[in-house]
Amino acid sequence: MTDRLEPRIRVLLGSSIAIGPGKAALLEAIEETGSIAAAGRRMGMSYRRTWVLAKTMNACFREPLIEAAKGGIGGGGARLTATGREVLSLYRAMEDHAATAVVSDMEKLRALMVNEPPED
Repeated sequence: MTDRLEPRIRVLLGSSIAIGPGKAALLEAIEETGSIAAAGRRMGMSYRRTWVLAKTMNACFREPLIEAAKGGIGGGGARLTATGREVLSLYRAMEDHAATAVVSDMEKLRALMVNEPPED
């Protein structure tokens, strides 16, 4: 039993996922690369998919999480706003709290599962 179980948190606003594991990873990649497109490439996502996720996150919060500058001669770029960094930090803290809260239940659940995950 080498596969680890972990809870996954998605924060919904209506039917939209405001923030979840993939969007948090995208925020981190934008922070590291300084580019929405480069972050998407790093994560193996299409340019369009990356922008859709970024726009959804920005639309779900009172202030944008990501600021982007259009490309051109000087080049474009993107960065997390202060709100974006705060949302990412809060989300990561929520993940840690959830994982701690369910440790014993996850151990019991793991004992009921097969040793190897099925192949897709």
